[in-house]
Amino acid sequence: MSTMTAKRTRMSAEDRREQVLEAATRAFARTGYAGTSTDAVAREAGVSQPYVVRMFGTKLELFLAVFEGATDRIKAAFRAVLDAGPFDPEDDDDWARLGAAYTELLTDRDFLLVMMHGFAAGGDEAIGRLGRRCMGEIFEIVRGTGCTAEQATEFVSQGMLLNVLLAMRAPDHPEDSQALADMAGCAFGEEGLAAVADAS
Repeated sequence: MSTMTAKRTRMSAEDRREQVLEAATRAFARTGYAGTSTDAVAREAGVSQPYVVRMFGTKLELFLAVFEGATDRIKAAFRAVLDAGPFDPEDDDDWARLGAAYTELLTDRDFLLVMMHGFAAGGDEAIGRLGRRCMGEIFEIVRGTGCTAEQATEFVSQGMLLNVLLAMRAPDHPEDSQALADMAGCAFGEEGLAAVADAS
């Protein structure tokens, strides 16, 4: 009976990989690339450090997988909006749909912080190269709406402002600065602020 139970509950290699990636996302979100060890990731995942190394090779390879996974989520969210129906780049409602898809992602703080750590660690050759490629791909998807380069740049810039405001927890502390609270209100809008507040 116990053997049968063990067989039923044993995780597949893919499930175990996902478990480690999720744990790595939490660990890197807290302390960034430089401040996180494979041992810290292993403790977070409930596995041994050699197991993490066997699975990913190096801390760099693990971080690259986590960072790319975060940007893949953005690309998938934007593609889903564009696949859902026609997009008019002159229609504010269509831009609002694309913006709402991004704001929904930002309710996952670990995802947000991993992405920010990845961009900040761009001085590392491999991380910088991946960050540039992924940002270019995101920009290309936004351009796929039929908008101009200027419109796409404005949209991506707005998203980066949201990232910075959330990274410093500006929406959580309006009492610290009325000016910053006003900025957060304008950047997120009422619905966006409510969404990230609920996730805090």
